[in-house]
Amino acid sequence: MGKGSNMKRNQSGITLLGFILILGVAGLFIYVGMKVIPMYSEFYSVKKSLDGLALEPGISNATPDRIKSLFFRRLYVNYSDNVKPENVKIERADGGWHMTVSYEVRRPMISNLDVVGNFVAEKDLTHGGPAD
Repeated sequence: MGKGSNMKRNQSGITLLGFILILGVAGLFIYVGMKVIPMYSEFYSVKKSLDGLALEPGISNATPDRIKSLFFRRLYVNYSDNVKPENVKIERADGGWHMTVSYEVRRPMISNLDVVGNFVAEKDLTHGGPAD
């Protein structure tokens, strides 16, 4: 036999256990992402609805009930189900209204662990065009 047959071969690369561990960590991140991404997507819808509401003609002179009605109409188009009327606060501000939407989203994750998101969006409703 030749001289090279007694030499040990060095292997480089990842072991099966290492691969399974990396796969598990990646799977955990994907699973948490599946719980968190819809929460932030809904928050983006809330912010978009507030921005659209601020451009509504005559919004600075509308009643709080009318403002809430317009807000939820815009929000339901975006399929938001965590924001309730009690999460919306409308206060009189200079030249119109100041609207705050504050809500919490809780999603079960594993056993007794939950992912919780607290979201707050604020918008001044002072502009808008003249009322129709």
